[in-house]
Parts: sequence; structure tokens; C-alpha cells
Amino acid sequence: MPTASSQPLLQTAPGKRIALPIRVEPKVFFANERTFLSWLNFTVLLGSLAIGLLNFGDRIGRISAGVFTVVAMLVMVYALATFHWRADRIRKRMSGPYDDRFGPSALCVFILAAILINFGLRFSDDGMHF
Repeated sequence: MPTASSQPLLQTAPGKRIALPIRVEPKVFFANERTFLSWLNFTVLLGSLAIGLLNFGDRIGRISAGVFTVVAMLVMVYALATFHWRADRIRKRMSGPYDDRFGPSALCVFILAAILINFGLRFSDDGMHF
């Protein structure tokens, strides 16, 4: 007969599971905040580009500044939504992939579209005045 010291600490009936609390390291929360701040840093860069085009550009530069401003605001909203989504899942200790497969690709597509719009306006018939 096994003694009390050789018994497993947690015993359950066969087929039942024991729910143990999961410890979330503080570095997980800080990684989420660091990623959010990284995205915001990039939006500040885009906003600075837009301000430069707005202040020192011609009519086409002002249109391009508006496009870059819209892209920067969309990225800001996306970063905020992703930050809150991740923070909620971390707080509730939910498992799942926290990587961002959509955001960087969409950002590249939006920036490429803004640059193509800028070049398209610059080299169109109306925009051939350098």
C-alpha cells in the first residue's frame, strides 16, 4: 500500500482534467506594448513624410500628403486594435498565435499604393510641370 508521501499531489478520477492557473510573464505584456510603440513610431514617420510633402510640395505633393496621412491614420487604428486584441487575450490567458500575419503585408500594399499614386499624378499629363 502506497504511503501518503508517495501519492501524487493532485489526484483526479480517470477522464477528468485538472485546471491549473497559467502564469503569464510580465515580459509578454511588455512585448505587446513594445510592438505597439514600434507601429506608432512608424506612423509618426509616415506623418512626418506627409507634413513634408504638404509644406514643401506643389498641388500634387499636397494630394500625396493626404494619401500618406490617410495611410498613417489607418495604420494607427490597426495598431491600436491589434494591441487591445492581444492585451485582452493575454489578460484572459488564452492560447493562440499572437503573431501578425496581415498587418505588415497590408502596410506594404498601402505604402506601395500611395507611392504609385504619387508617381502617377507626377507623371500624368496634368502633372508634367516640374
